[in-house]
Amino acid sequence: MLDSCAELLDEVGYETLSTTMIARRAGVAVGSLYQFFPDKRAVVQALTQRNFERFLQVVRERLNSVDHTHWWDVVDSLLDVYVAMHREVPGFAQVHFGDVVDVHLLDEQRDNNAVVADSIVALLDELLDLPPERVTLPISVAVEAGDTLLKYAFRRNAEGDQQIVDETKHMIKEYLASRFGEK
Repeated sequence: MLDSCAELLDEVGYETLSTTMIARRAGVAVGSLYQFFPDKRAVVQALTQRNFERFLQVVRERLNSVDHTHWWDVVDSLLDVYVAMHREVPGFAQVHFGDVVDVHLLDEQRDNNAVVADSIVALLDELLDLPPERVTLPISVAVEAGDTLLKYAFRRNAEGDQQIVDETKHMIKEYLASRFGEK
């Protein structure tokens, strides 16, 4: 059902999406869909959570394979994973990490970008020899800026305007270097 939802999001968008459409595409009765999900928001929420977990898994794998002699490689890895998902993962371009549906889709208490930032801080905790209280605000600012600029890149070009993506990387690297130092 989640795969069907993702395909339909790309085809018709969130506003037009319905539980009936999802059930029909998945080849199940709409009553069966309602056994798992009370409405389309809940289906999209589950899809968003799956995409977020996938993002974190790919980032972890990437961070385990990247040379950490310079933390800038970590920034590149994070942004490259996000851009690749935007381009390749069905439905991701329509709902990202849920902001299109609800800014609290991933967590009722925190907005979606705060969930993303907190998860990145946790991932980076081992890589940066800095106390988390010093890292949290700069990472949160970088996530907000990156989110806004990457949306801009994909508004300008369906595949993501590479110049904007490159400028986003540069800006985030310069900002974080001003907070954490060059290495």
